[in-house]
Amino acid sequence: MYNIAEKFVSINGEGQRAGQLAVFIRFFGCNLRCAYCDTAWAWEFDQPGERLSADEIYQFIKQSGVFNVTLTGGEPLLQPDILPLLQHLTADPQLSVEIETNGSQPLAAVLALPLRPILTVDYKLPGSGMENHMQPQELTQLDKRDVVKFVCGSLDDLQRAAEIIRQLLLISSTNVYLSPVWGQIAPADMVEFMKQNALNGVNLQLQMHKFIWPPEARGV
Repeated sequence: MYNIAEKFVSINGEGQRAGQLAVFIRFFGCNLRCAYCDTAWAWEFDQPGERLSADEIYQFIKQSGVFNVTLTGGEPLLQPDILPLLQHLTADPQLSVEIETNGSQPLAAVLALPLRPILTVDYKLPGSGMENHMQPQELTQLDKRDVVKFVCGSLDDLQRAAEIIRQLLLISSTNVYLSPVWGQIAPADMVEFMKQNALNGVNLQLQMHKFIWPPEARGV
């Protein structure tokens, strides 16, 4: 059984499928405490939630009629028995499954699945206070199905992101996105940084859902 914080249908606010409908399954529990986290209410593992089996999660997704699936948190890869759930969901050829992970977890077991999900890995920069938990070499296992996301709150964060992108040659191997911490850095300043540093192949993304609904809203 999985402890679910919330489940809902909305649009993807970020990434390669931004603007497309998706079914979101949010798990309780995270090992990080990022300074800018907008889902801090889901940090603890033992909160009362909706207890669902893998098949109940699958049935909710199918009944929605929506094919994109985003597993998020919290930190989904810390969930007990997450691999059987991933196998259950990816076995359906109609579903396109994405898992959002915080950059602190090994990825090999997920990548080894015969039908693996898309991985969106959020590399935590200095402004998060959590960079010491990151595993940069894990990013080199990703391919063009996947995304590495850098959430930036300052010029220092942008400089660190550019350093990681170049050191690990991420542009040639996967998809790279820069995203502003809401209210901390102007997107125009991020564009200027990209221009000055010739960050070819890097995507600037804004959290679309925060423009449509209040930034603190849940279930959207």
